[in-house]
Amino acid sequence: MNEPLFSAHALAKSYTMGRRTLEVLRGINLQVARGEFLALRGASGAGKSTLLHLIGGLDSPNAGEIHFAGQDIAAFSERELTDFRNRRVGFVFQSYHLLPELDALENVCLPARVARVPANQAAARGRELLARVGLGDRWEHKPFELSGGEQQRVAIARALINEPELVLADEPTGNLDSHTGGEIIELLKKLHAEKQTTLVIATHDARVAAHARRVFELVDGCIVEDVQQNGR
Repeated sequence: MNEPLFSAHALAKSYTMGRRTLEVLRGINLQVARGEFLALRGASGAGKSTLLHLIGGLDSPNAGEIHFAGQDIAAFSERELTDFRNRRVGFVFQSYHLLPELDALENVCLPARVARVPANQAAARGRELLARVGLGDRWEHKPFELSGGEQQRVAIARALINEPELVLADEPTGNLDSHTGGEIIELLKKLHAEKQTTLVIATHDARVAAHARRVFELVDGCIVEDVQQNGR
């Protein structure tokens, strides 16, 4: 196995809701190699999304540590954390999270513009990515003019615009029919194979998880199984 890209040790996360404390993650230990493709599988409420948010720096744990390329992300300053999320991690969400007032190309280019990539360079890269995901002739369309599958393709292109080391996909097929969802998974697999980008997919669907080389089963905030899937 290649060197670890990120690791989590004794990771715990809870939320206080009035007088109640909800424990979402309970002592997660996880190590993921560069270039690996793995799935986090579990029912709704198992902690999959929370774990992705912690790995990607969108939230912070109550206990435990996360190291990315040997660095403790808890030690990052706000500026370093923002740069980490923008440049080193690409996010794909179940609900796409596209800005409705922007067209497909503008949505894809947003992370690059935040990273201060020149506009013409960002646009060229954005058009290339939209072509790669099968939307080369749809870049001027607003989200409401695109199907769910097309919107998710835009979201994937956006996640890749800054050539991140890690792509985190949270239920990327959850809002799609089975045929379109299958196309999205095949697209993610193809892009992962071409760039050897580390890919982590959170899903409740065993059919989606079956595409990954490793599957971590989450139950009530704990990893109860780490399955090595031969031949993947």
